[in-house]
Amino acid sequence: TACLVVYRWADPPITPLMVIRFFVEGRIEHRPVPLDRIAPALRRAVIASEDQAFCLHAGVDWNAVVDVLEEYESRGRLRGASTITMQTARNLFLWPGGGFFRKAVEVPLAYAMELVLSKRRIMELYLSIAEWGHGVYGAEAAARAHFGKSAARLTTREAALLAAVLPNPRRFDAGRPTAYVERRAAAIVARMNRLGGLDDCVLG
Repeated sequence: TACLVVYRWADPPITPLMVIRFFVEGRIEHRPVPLDRIAPALRRAVIASEDQAFCLHAGVDWNAVVDVLEEYESRGRLRGASTITMQTARNLFLWPGGGFFRKAVEVPLAYAMELVLSKRRIMELYLSIAEWGHGVYGAEAAARAHFGKSAARLTTREAALLAAVLPNPRRFDAGRPTAYVERRAAAIVARMNRLGGLDDCVLG
């Protein structure tokens, strides 16, 4: 909890994931910037892609969890139900990989984050530490690495491409998108257009 209080104002200089990846990739490109220096299109794209209920839940979207379990029972396929808050908690404190144990740790961390931090600050942290390529972390580093510009100048399409690769940023490259990534980005743009006020909690 003490760390979370610090994160109300301070940006993490490094995360466990960055340290682990560094020993493989030998570099860390990480440039934290305030949310107002990131194009609004990126936060909308991330909400549209990763967690449309971000402004509505208290850290865990239990409706999404139920949907995932029902899909697993009917199709035998298990997909993630991590909210942006849970992903931020994982990126800040935990290790890469899956498993029920890590998920069980993510849940109380997510609730603690929502108690201590505002939704806007959670989004700001998420966009500052998310992995966006080999050794690339955060929106500013990602925008420069993939598009040669600052995060503030990202277009809607570029924001959607960055959101599209988030599930697997080491396999897919937002700057050189495959046809699959292009299709995902187009779907994300469509969802962004239907978001309405579902990102109001991060407006400042």
